[in-house]
Amino acid sequence: MQLPERFVERIAQELGPEEAAALCRALDGPQPVSVRLHPMRRASWEAMEPIPWSEAGRYLAERPSFTLDPAFHGGAYYVQEASSQFVERLLPAKIEGARLLDLCAAPGGKTTLYASRVGAEGLVVANEVDRKRVLALVDNVRKWGLGNVAVTCADAARFAAIEGWFDVVAVDAPCSGEGMFRKDDGAREEWSEQNVHLCAGRQDAILQAAWQALRPGGVLIYSTCTFNREEDEGSLERLIEWVEEPFEEVEEVAVDPSWGIVCGRVGAFQTFRFFPHRARGEGFFAAVARKAETAQRGRLPKVKRKVVTPVDKASCAELARWVIEPERLAFVEAGECCYGWPKGQVDALKGISEWVPTLYSGVGMGQLFKGRLKPDQALAHYVGLNRASVAVAALDREEALAYLRRGELTAEHFTEGINLVCYDGLALGFAKRIGNRVNNMYPNALRILKQDI
Repeated sequence: MQLPERFVERIAQELGPEEAAALCRALDGPQPVSVRLHPMRRASWEAMEPIPWSEAGRYLAERPSFTLDPAFHGGAYYVQEASSQFVERLLPAKIEGARLLDLCAAPGGKTTLYASRVGAEGLVVANEVDRKRVLALVDNVRKWGLGNVAVTCADAARFAAIEGWFDVVAVDAPCSGEGMFRKDDGAREEWSEQNVHLCAGRQDAILQAAWQALRPGGVLIYSTCTFNREEDEGSLERLIEWVEEPFEEVEEVAVDPSWGIVCGRVGAFQTFRFFPHRARGEGFFAAVARKAETAQRGRLPKVKRKVVTPVDKASCAELARWVIEPERLAFVEAGECCYGWPKGQVDALKGISEWVPTLYSGVGMGQLFKGRLKPDQALAHYVGLNRASVAVAALDREEALAYLRRGELTAEHFTEGINLVCYDGLALGFAKRIGNRVNNMYPNALRILKQDI
């Protein structure tokens, strides 16, 4: 499909004819393939070419069938576009233990990156307003398995009331998607100047909510996957006009000229543009600045409704045996499911879950029946799972794919009762052997439908 005519005209006006022609050729050319490796799991692509601005990022020589790779389903890596991994460099140097709001989080690439960086003592609140997209976000957070994320589903304006509470707020804003023209013909088809204007207005409202939720001295990260100035620098200029507090520059973000990133400034914001004919990635824009220290940190609003309850002593003992360091977790119950929350973030998670609709938080442990745990899929992926608490069934690739398709499994690899199903050391989920029959417990919604090629 051809590039939108008006887009080509505008790019030529902004970049000049030669630069615009190079960009358009790149948008019609092949796209690089990249992944980001899990920091605590082994992956076969460790030795592949590094993405220079991303510690765990790797370029792949060709695009494999990720769907048919059991390691993908085991969370060994996240398939993430190279340019978008640059946001890692915009985080504060002292990020461990921080509270970070990812305000437009689905499907979860940046959320899982942020979760890796804030560490076990930190907290990422990953919000997505779209009820369909938020389900993919929950699945990816579960699979990443760090236990330090809460997934919420609310309008960004809801977070404006949590004034001055987050150390970092990241806005990967919904945009007109010009940077996706190379990889998605649908983005070309849906593009229009009217949509650019609509996106800009939506971005203004989200940025205002983000600024209110950010604590004094906190860092704001803004990004889009589009090229036009109205949604990029223009959004920052309108935010600067709107806020009353002054902005401050963060420490200079180092960028090697060989990376091909175009650096600039909008007031105190450092800006970074990725053009596909210059940098090895898709079109991307990012910016970072700091909120001035003008007031004290805010507090979560008080809400009377009760969403979670602590589990009783016997239940706590049963849940504790499933994790390596139970002393680091507080166990709570919400609905019919039990969760493990980092002890240092219990008050924060309680307040968030009472203020906004929360679909997932911490690590999903499962359901208790007659004092015994029926483990949740999320527990299989949790990096703190105590594998000594459950039998382990090691499968080869063919058997692992059968499991991931929710197919029938032979009993020979399984011990009577609950088993942790693994491939190459990576946990895929649970299964239960009853005599010579094996119940496949892999979630039906996640099962592989694609056949071998």
